[in-house]
Amino acid sequence: MLTACTEDDNGEIKTSESPEVVAIAFFDALYNEKNVKKAAKVCSPQLSRIILHYKSPKAVGRHLFNMSYDSVVASPDDSGVKVREQFKDAAVITVYFDGIYDNNRLKDVKRLSLIQIDGDWVIDKILKDPF
Repeated sequence: MLTACTEDDNGEIKTSESPEVVAIAFFDALYNEKNVKKAAKVCSPQLSRIILHYKSPKAVGRHLFNMSYDSVVASPDDSGVKVREQFKDAAVITVYFDGIYDNNRLKDVKRLSLIQIDGDWVIDKILKDPF
């Protein structure tokens, strides 16, 4: 599981890591750990308020991402073609999902915009579906 390399000793997501690590840790906190507060801590203040408004991980997944999972494996795009569109303090990350919901296997793709604030990567926006 990714938690060993993406969390510090307090169980918080390391936002100084690469934007891909932050994006994957965000979805892991939301869908596998079912921890909305932990997921919201790696978001911009505006997105964090929206996420915390929904209170439950299921509501966040359903309303913000249009995805419901009982468990999921999230992985960044590693196809070698535009793995990351990163500039000095911004990045666009494509994340692939392969998970289970109600005993059915579901796959999906999402794109996130991350920005760097004081050396930490935070999720700023959920971009429109790429496909």
